[in-house]
Amino acid sequence: MKKHFILAVIGSSVFLSSCVSAKVYKDLEDRHAQLQEENRELSANYGDLQAKNQQNEADLAALQTEYEKTKAERDRLQQEYNATSQSYEKLKSSYDALEANSSSALAENSKRNRELLAELDAKEKALAAEKARLEKLEKDLAARSKRVDELESVIAAKDAKMNALKNAISKALVNFEGKGLTVEQRDGKVYVSMENKLLFSSGSWAVGAEGKKAVQQLATVLAQNPDIAVLIEGHTDNVPYNGSGQLNDNWDLSTKRATAIVQLLQASANIDPQNLTAAGRGEHAPVASNETAEGKAKNRRIEVILTPKLDEINKLLQEIE
Repeated sequence: MKKHFILAVIGSSVFLSSCVSAKVYKDLEDRHAQLQEENRELSANYGDLQAKNQQNEADLAALQTEYEKTKAERDRLQQEYNATSQSYEKLKSSYDALEANSSSALAENSKRNRELLAELDAKEKALAAEKARLEKLEKDLAARSKRVDELESVIAAKDAKMNALKNAISKALVNFEGKGLTVEQRDGKVYVSMENKLLFSSGSWAVGAEGKKAVQQLATVLAQNPDIAVLIEGHTDNVPYNGSGQLNDNWDLSTKRATAIVQLLQASANIDPQNLTAAGRGEHAPVASNETAEGKAKNRRIEVILTPKLDEINKLLQEIE
């Protein structure tokens, strides 16, 4: 690429039982903005990777077309060469027949014979050049085809791994179906969405007993997949936060809830902290209308977004270039 990126994410924060200072809140806001930008870059880079793969496939098709055109030109030159050879043989026969009878005819045939020999030599050289070009095109085509096959294989393996991860998470969390939990795969990522009714009391960022069980079971699966980047996003509805002075607004609340899930994941399993990122989105990324109670419930959620690391794909793309 055009594309070099490593999803390296961190997520750590400390719960305060007392008031959150203005500096801590500002740090959280700055960190959240940075994480948003990184998340947008990851999404853009993933889209760029798909576009690059499509471009490589188009380049491969163009190379194949050029290869076929070169073969056709070689065949045409071969035919011309054969026709010229036949003409030469005919003229040589005529030369032999006329040699005894006409010195002038002999001279003319000798001149024509030299011209044909020169033409034949030129066509032989052109044919040899086309053969060399064709061989080079064949080698280039084979090399690019191999890289494209490897790239497609890696992408397919990543998709299969993410599908297996989705199935493993769905199986681990099957007891929480119908309790505000969904697991889906799209755009090469796995999204685990847990409504706040499963995790938190209203206005609180302390995870309840049922929520802890769900997060612990999720952590068990994630610990077995160390090459997966984990982004935990906190979301709220659009009802303004009106709790105690420990929080300022919904954005603050969503950030603390995301951080609480990160801390549970770390405490529950051996997960590399560099793979974890916590982010608060407040009410700014709803999945349903806030005009109904049902829609608000869907918007009050934690989303765990699982993304494969793309180092191997980036390396193959560089080799194809």
